[in-house]
Amino acid sequence: MSGVIAAMRRTLLSCTFIVRDGLVGISASALLATSSASAADEPFITQTLANLLDLDRQEIAALTTATAVLGFSVVSAILLMHNRIRSAKTEAKLRAELHTLQVESDRFRALLFTEPQVLIAWAAGETRPDISGDTALMMSHDPQQHQPQRILAFGTWLPPEPALRMDHAVDALLDAGEGFLLNLTTSSGRAIEAMGRAIGGQAIVRIRELSGLRRELAEVSLRHKELAEEAEILRGFANAAPWPIWAKQADGRLSFVNAAYARATEATDTGDAVGRNLELLDSDDRSNLARALNDNQPFAARVPIVISGERRIFDVHAAKVASGSAGMAIDASEAAALSAALVRMAEAHRRTLDQLSSGVAVFDGQRRLAFYNDSYRRLWDLDRTFLDGNPDDSSVLDRLRAARKLPEQPDFRAWKAKLHEAYRAVEAHKDVWYLPDGRALSIVTTPNPEGGVTYLFDDVTESLELARRFDGLIRVQRETLDNLAEAVAVFGSNGRAQLFNPAFAKMWKLSDEALEQRPHIEMVETWCRPLFDDTPTWQAIRSAITGIDNRKSVPLKLERKDGSVLACMTMPLPDGATMLTFQDISDAENVERALRERNEALETADQMKVDFVHHVSYELRSPLTTIIGFAHLLSDPVTGPLMPKQAEYLDYITTSTGALLAIINNILDLATIDAGAMTLNLGPIDIRKTIAAAAEGIQDRLVRDRIALQIDVDPAIGSFTGDESRVVQVLYNLLANAVGFSPHDAAITLTARRSEHTITFTVTDRGPGIPPEVKDKVFDWFESHANGSRHRGAGLGLSLVRSFVELHGGKVRVDSAVGKGTTVSCDFPIDQTAHRNAAE
Repeated sequence: MSGVIAAMRRTLLSCTFIVRDGLVGISASALLATSSASAADEPFITQTLANLLDLDRQEIAALTTATAVLGFSVVSAILLMHNRIRSAKTEAKLRAELHTLQVESDRFRALLFTEPQVLIAWAAGETRPDISGDTALMMSHDPQQHQPQRILAFGTWLPPEPALRMDHAVDALLDAGEGFLLNLTTSSGRAIEAMGRAIGGQAIVRIRELSGLRRELAEVSLRHKELAEEAEILRGFANAAPWPIWAKQADGRLSFVNAAYARATEATDTGDAVGRNLELLDSDDRSNLARALNDNQPFAARVPIVISGERRIFDVHAAKVASGSAGMAIDASEAAALSAALVRMAEAHRRTLDQLSSGVAVFDGQRRLAFYNDSYRRLWDLDRTFLDGNPDDSSVLDRLRAARKLPEQPDFRAWKAKLHEAYRAVEAHKDVWYLPDGRALSIVTTPNPEGGVTYLFDDVTESLELARRFDGLIRVQRETLDNLAEAVAVFGSNGRAQLFNPAFAKMWKLSDEALEQRPHIEMVETWCRPLFDDTPTWQAIRSAITGIDNRKSVPLKLERKDGSVLACMTMPLPDGATMLTFQDISDAENVERALRERNEALETADQMKVDFVHHVSYELRSPLTTIIGFAHLLSDPVTGPLMPKQAEYLDYITTSTGALLAIINNILDLATIDAGAMTLNLGPIDIRKTIAAAAEGIQDRLVRDRIALQIDVDPAIGSFTGDESRVVQVLYNLLANAVGFSPHDAAITLTARRSEHTITFTVTDRGPGIPPEVKDKVFDWFESHANGSRHRGAGLGLSLVRSFVELHGGKVRVDSAVGKGTTVSCDFPIDQTAHRNAAE
């Protein structure tokens, strides 16, 4: 049996039915494949064919008989022929059913597309859909209408947002079978309905145009959705807003408040504020608000509201809406404070501008005068009433032109139009006006951010004049420097040359081209070292130029290799620069050196003279003392009587030796004072006794020359501190000098006066006086002027007077007129202790 089954399987699998022109044939290979079956397989084969051919019992019996008679191979052929006939019948039947289905399909399609719509169907597992319907419904202006697939590019016929929604809905339908229903509007303004469903393993999208009641319903639904979304957004915004917002019904009760309103009224939440109808405004403000709303007028006011115990300022806005009203309160406390501060600042700004010397005028966006300061009014001498009337810019200019206070212009209209371009400018513009009265004004026109222009006027007449003078001074300075014999160079704080004159380049043998490159001082030093190579000096110059601290003048002397001597001075300038000056002092240095050598020679000679006089004086004093001693011995009666002639000669010897001893003592005193070895024996000096002692020393000369001595001393003049013997010596020499220059039968005067700090002795004679050309020499050693004197002295008296007076800390004055006499005054300090402390 297994062999038969296998043979039948092979036969059935290898059978090739060829349907052509209504004939059914079986291939010869199928008949040959069954020849191997045996009689034992007959019942099974017969039953199997009966099942395959759908035979009834009579047909099965006939088949069985035929199988027994004709054999299995012939029966098989017969069965196959019978199957061909049945297949033809079945095909005819199927064709009839297919025609019926096609008719029904056409009828259903006609019913389906009675209204404009498009069907898009995706079969299971397919990515390319089947599109049917009128695509022109959505793409009426598409030049590629013959390509239905373009309808899937939703962005070509839908606005961006609906196209995105359509894309997401179709993706959800294809991926998860989620249906959708969308009401959309095409780019051309058509209202459509897009519905997607998963049916029978297919995804179908139907797109149809809405019209009539259905369209109106869709539009109402869409509008309702939009309004609901808008209301939700507005409600959410109102709740999130930081300002109190409320809505009231027609009867004045609250219907909505936001969280800020609830907080402001100290309610637990918005529901609590609505339930208790908590009011935000006080009664007066509520009355004003209600009155405005009853008049169908919007309400806007800035009112104070107390929130959490703090008084704040709010801008309240309310309006009548439908059958109720709505309002909002915006916290304006900070704005009010800023506004007040701005007002104060503006007032302060105005007060500040009023204090400026510059004229300021501000014109607003309508070109009318909004502000001016007093300097502006005085500058143009305009009437305050005219300015307070807020004239426009053109009127002000016309009035100034009529008064000939503006610059003369050939085309005033064009000039004014150019000036008014500042109202459209974005940057400030500067100019200078030269007025007919000789003044020069600097004008700055600045556009204001809020519109308009600000004019700023400054009288620069003086500054321009100063600038001209400065330029002139600079030119004069340049010419002066260029023509100076003194070399001048200015180096900046960076050490580079900024200015030099030709004398500098010539003195150091530098080229003007090299110096014009602004070389550094180190480079200049390198160029100058061949003439002067002294490192410390150049270091001092560099430090003076580049130093920052302790800037001061530094004098230097440069002895160059060419034998010239330069005096250098570094002078710090106020701007941080340093000026170097070089002056050739070679000739002056040579002269100074010669004078110094001569002076040293003169001082040496003078010292030699002093030493010689000192030495000779000491050498003369000893023998002179011996001669005086022997003269006194001879004149003593003990030694025996002398003849008259001898007595006369001895008297001459005594007088001459006395005079010589006085001269020698004077010389010794002067030498001691000059050597700084003289000391005073200080003590109280009785002035009257001192004058008497000095007068007694010259009594014989007064008698001999018939000179009268007049002493003028206050009886209560008292005393002062000094060396009495030296004061007596001073007065003696003054009296002796006066006697020597007084004519016979004349008078000399000695006065003493006491002041707060000094004792003044004055000796006056009626002699010939002292010529002006020798007045300054009367106190020099050995200067004896015998003009009008009967005695030729050694010229030491007045020298001693000045030395002793100055040793006491006093002063000597000489007043003399030729032919009228001479007055010598000596001032002695009363307190020597104070004088010595001051000297120390």
